[in-house]
Amino acid sequence: MSSPSTALIIGAGPAGLTAAFEFLQQTQVHPYVVEATDRIGGISATINYKGNRMDIGGHRFFSKSDRVMEWWLSILPLQLEAGQTLGNLAYQGKNRPVPTVTAATGNSDDVMLLRQRKSRIFFRRKFFAYPLSFTVGTLSQLGLGWSIKAVLSYLKQVVKPIKQEKNLEEFFINRFGEHLYRTFFKAYTEKVWGVPCQQISAEWGAQRIKALSITQAIKHFLRQQFFSPSADFRQKDVETSLIEQFLYPKLGPGHLWEVVTQKVRTQGGEVHLQQRVVQLELSGNKIVSATIEHTATGATYLVQPEYVISTMPIRELVRALGEVVPPEVREIAEHLPYRNFISVGLLLHKLAIPAEDNESIQDNWIYIQEPDVLAGRLQLFNNWSPYLVSDPDKVWLGVEYFCQEDDELWHMPEADLQQLATQELQKLGIISADQVIDGTVVKMPKAYPAYFGSYAQFPKVQAYLDGIENLFLVGRNGMHKYNNQDHSMLTAMLAVENIAQGRTDKSNLWEVNTEQEYHEHSKTA
Repeated sequence: MSSPSTALIIGAGPAGLTAAFEFLQQTQVHPYVVEATDRIGGISATINYKGNRMDIGGHRFFSKSDRVMEWWLSILPLQLEAGQTLGNLAYQGKNRPVPTVTAATGNSDDVMLLRQRKSRIFFRRKFFAYPLSFTVGTLSQLGLGWSIKAVLSYLKQVVKPIKQEKNLEEFFINRFGEHLYRTFFKAYTEKVWGVPCQQISAEWGAQRIKALSITQAIKHFLRQQFFSPSADFRQKDVETSLIEQFLYPKLGPGHLWEVVTQKVRTQGGEVHLQQRVVQLELSGNKIVSATIEHTATGATYLVQPEYVISTMPIRELVRALGEVVPPEVREIAEHLPYRNFISVGLLLHKLAIPAEDNESIQDNWIYIQEPDVLAGRLQLFNNWSPYLVSDPDKVWLGVEYFCQEDDELWHMPEADLQQLATQELQKLGIISADQVIDGTVVKMPKAYPAYFGSYAQFPKVQAYLDGIENLFLVGRNGMHKYNNQDHSMLTAMLAVENIAQGRTDKSNLWEVNTEQEYHEHSKTA
């Protein structure tokens, strides 16, 4: 296949599929998507196990970008339940109606639901509000002595903050105080990343939780107590960690990307699974050909694209470019760290946690801070969408683990992982092993690009790759940047606009940040 107006898109996750869709809407460029796995959606895929669906990592559909919100709703309209009403969606300075269907008339699975957010921390066998704040409830749970130390430690940091944050530990201490950091943040963060917080760049905190602090959490708590919650689900002025409601596809995030794939194919684009880029040939400062391998058969073929949009991990991309890449860049790319992700799905008759106020547990996520177990987080899929569970009378959980490729945990057989998850949750008092009906395991390699190791030298890799005129890096692994789904999508939208406008400077892609309200289409240079 050869075409002067073909864009090879590497990866069928949110960024790659957004780029393919946008090419068809905005340009005459033909999108040709190749995906190495047999799944659509990347880390946003939804795994169907006997009718029970697993959301890998959990995905709240919330964005401060009106453009992304409108994009999502153009694919899956919002299904309103009885008594729900919403205003218009503001976009590019105009109010536009939100596409909706009612529960009474909407029989399709191709809809969004409006869900309530609830996440808590499980620590010392108790639940604490998340995000953590100095509320009366939190302080009473921790005791007077601990609370006094936490408050004094926080006030000390307010008066004399660390002026230049060199690592993630200093980032947390500046915002929460050392006592609170060592109690709640240190052990959990190191469980997730596998290295001490002193070795993780402060840039991770700046990107992921940015302006969130005890001060912001207290302000949010006071607003909750004295002001009525807004009916506007966009919540543009609220920190992402503090949002109280969000959109969610009825059958999970992967379903949205499956619908997008159908639309891309219907409009003439191509999406091919189990096809991996193994070699990219450079001529001057442009990619002139790509060798694609069928992962099932090992057969290869050649593509000669005009443009390449890459969401593949930087390490694999640099390997595909080969010896033409300067040795220093290859060395840095080869040692960029990643964190792998394991989700153990457990189907139960019921939880062992006592019901609260005669109601079932409503959490989407439970953050497991306990140091005596390996599990890092727990998802309750019933609370993301009741349609993720085949039997609404059963409880469908996802027990989440984080590890490296060479860790024993990553290579543990599925049956042993299910047993481990069951034993750990029983140890915590969350479930009883005799209530487990069934289970499955999903492993996601390179789920989280990490901010330590050779990452400090990443700007050299970025500069080299950005110098390849027709190569555009987008998405989480494509940029080695811990983007949320919406910001991965924005990088893809901007890459398509750059191509349409003949722009080879890539700086606007790197300006998309996880908490930044990005400029809209009409303002793009």
